Amino acid sequence: MANSPDHDFSKPIVESAARVAQQIRAQALMAFVDAVPDLDHLLAAVQPPTTLILVVRDARDELRLTGSTVKTVTAPDFSLTRMGQIKMATLLAFSQRLLSPGDVIVFLTGVHGKALDTLVTTQVGQEYELFQSVDQPKLTEHIRRVVFQRVLTLALEVAYEGREGKPLGALFVVGSHKELEPFCRQNIINPFRGYPERERNILDDNIRETVKEFCSIDGAFIIKGNGVIVSAGTTLHPTLAGEDLPQGLGARHAVAAAITANTRSVALTVSESTGDVRIWRRGKMITEIEKGAEAPRTGPRKPMPDGG
Repeated sequence: MANSPDHDFSKPIVESAARVAQQIRAQALMAFVDAVPDLDHLLAAVQPPTTLILVVRDARDELRLTGSTVKTVTAPDFSLTRMGQIKMATLLAFSQRLLSPGDVIVFLTGVHGKALDTLVTTQVGQEYELFQSVDQPKLTEHIRRVVFQRVLTLALEVAYEGREGKPLGALFVVGSHKELEPFCRQNIINPFRGYPERERNILDDNIRETVKEFCSIDGAFIIKGNGVIVSAGTTLHPTLAGEDLPQGLGARHAVAAAITANTRSVALTVSESTGDVRIWRRGKMITEIEKGAEAPRTGPRKPMPDGG
C-alpha cells in the first residue's frame, strides 16, 4: 500500500535521484518496483550512462515491466529495514555481475510495501557495513547464482518463520565439498546421506520445508555450488581463524568466518537472537541484512521463478 498523496515523496525523489546519478556519474540507479507508483516517470528520468536496475519481488512486479528491457534483480519478499533492503538487493545484483567493485550506485527505497521515501548513494565495496567485496574473487566463480539466491532466500525464511513460532539460528556453507570435507565432522547421522542428488538439491521446492526442520539440529548445512545438499548437523573444525568479529557475535558466526578463511566457500548465518542474516567470505563478513519490524510478507504472493 502506497503512502497517501499528501505524503507521497516518490516523484521529487525520483527526479532528485536522476539528477544526483548524473552529477556523480553513477554506474547504476536501483529501486524496488513495488515502491514506484509511476514507473514510466522513473524509466524516463534515468538517462545513460547510468543503468537502471529494478528490484522485483513477485510476478505482479514483473507484469509492470512487460515490454521493458530494463535490467532486473529478483529478491525474496520479506520485510527488511531500509538498509537491509539496499544490502540484499546490492548483494544480489553483485552476484549477478550487474555491479562491480567500485561502482557508484544511487538507491531508492522506503518502508516495505509503501512508496519511496529514501535516497541513498554509495560505492560498492567502499563501506564495510554495506558490502566489503573489494579484492575478493567473484561470488559466483564456482557457486551457481541461482543456488546462492535460493540459500539466501531460505536463510531469510528461517529468520522470519522460525519453527513452531520459536526463533531459530542456522549456518549454511556453500562451496566445494572436496575443499570443505577435511574440516567436517558429523554430530548426528547425516539425514541427507544415501539419497540421489536430484532429491536433495536446494533448488527443489519440495526440500525447502525439510531444510527448515533440520535447522533445529546443531551444526551446519554443507551445500555444493550446484545446490546439492551434502549434509546437515555438521560440526566444522577449521584450522585458520577468521578476522575479528563485530562485537556481540557468537560461536556460529566465528565458525562461519573461519571456514570461509580456510576455503573458497560462502557462509550464511541466521542469528537466533535477532533474526539478522549475515554473509561471510574469505574470513570476514560481507554484509548484514537486518530484519524489519513488520510482518514478513504483505500478503499472499505468487513467487517468481529463480534465474539461471
